[in-house]
Amino acid sequence: MNSVSLSTFRANQSAVIDAAQNQPVEILSRGSRRRAVVVSPDFFDRAVAALENQADVEAAAQARRESGRVSHEDLMAELGL
Repeated sequence: MNSVSLSTFRANQSAVIDAAQNQPVEILSRGSRRRAVVVSPDFFDRAVAALENQADVEAAAQARRESGRVSHEDLMAELGL
């Protein structure tokens, strides 16, 4: 991951956003304090999808713990599929 200072980001926003299309860029303040991370829209979409998938897995596991067994139809309905 690339890192740039907040002042560098302010002065070169377009270049930083261009660089973020290839890999995340962290914005640092006061030398090392992480203030933000700039990522590409594709990276963001994949990260959100992965988090949503993980939440679905956890919900299914919780449902199994609660009742022991969950029908396929109930699980699909709960997940909105």
